[in-house]
Amino acid sequence: MYNLIWADLYKLRKAMAIKILFGITTLSAAAMAIMAYLIPQHKIDESLTDLGFLFSDVNVISILGAVIAGVFICGDFDNKTIHNAIAAGSGRGAVIVSKTIVFCCALAFILLPYVIITGIALGTNSDYSMGSVALGFLHLMTSGAGSGLSASGGLKLLGISLTLMIVYMAQLSITVPLAFVLKKPVLVVAIFYGLSILSGQLGRLADSSPRFDRIFAATPFSGNYALMTINSGAAVIFKAIAVSLIFLLVMLAITYSVFRRTEIK
Repeated sequence: MYNLIWADLYKLRKAMAIKILFGITTLSAAAMAIMAYLIPQHKIDESLTDLGFLFSDVNVISILGAVIAGVFICGDFDNKTIHNAIAAGSGRGAVIVSKTIVFCCALAFILLPYVIITGIALGTNSDYSMGSVALGFLHLMTSGAGSGLSASGGLKLLGISLTLMIVYMAQLSITVPLAFVLKKPVLVVAIFYGLSILSGQLGRLADSSPRFDRIFAATPFSGNYALMTINSGAAVIFKAIAVSLIFLLVMLAITYSVFRRTEIK
């Protein structure tokens, strides 16, 4: 499995697709921060918050993350890479785990611009706002705006940023079984984006139903994890990480249970 991981990381590093996706997230993160800065300055109309949300990490990663799964997992079915690995003696479980690890590394890489720009924004002591649509790194930016960033605050920001990355990885882990089963990038992207929209509606239901909120909190899609701030306590961070890791392991188990019965042609 070690060799599979390094081979996929090398292929990922050389791929033009990951460079393009990184460029898109860099431009999107910059656009998000600029709009969040200009809105409280009244230099652009507040009605443009919905446009600003399109550049936010929550929206962008739900599309681009699924694209990564489609390109790098489904693509390996098309070019017979997975077939060759299994024929060479690699177990199906090892293939799934290695693909998932590299997939998570790719997600962390394209999320780096949001981490960096959020840190810069919080360190400027400027006001940032995007209204009620702020989630994820956008919410982290706007909720801590104007308060500055101390050394201890920088470490806390790093911890919360890593936590948000893990939450996104867990959410997008749904694309792993989808990619192994469907093997069609377009279907993976379309289905996951639909699920992300559905999760937003379920979040509203959780707000009105305490019982459903407890159930929903057992998944990484809970709004509680997308609304973390620089002042979030350790209990919230640990719960977000624990829920996300458990959810990711469940997705891996589902993938293995399906893929081990799939005939490789």
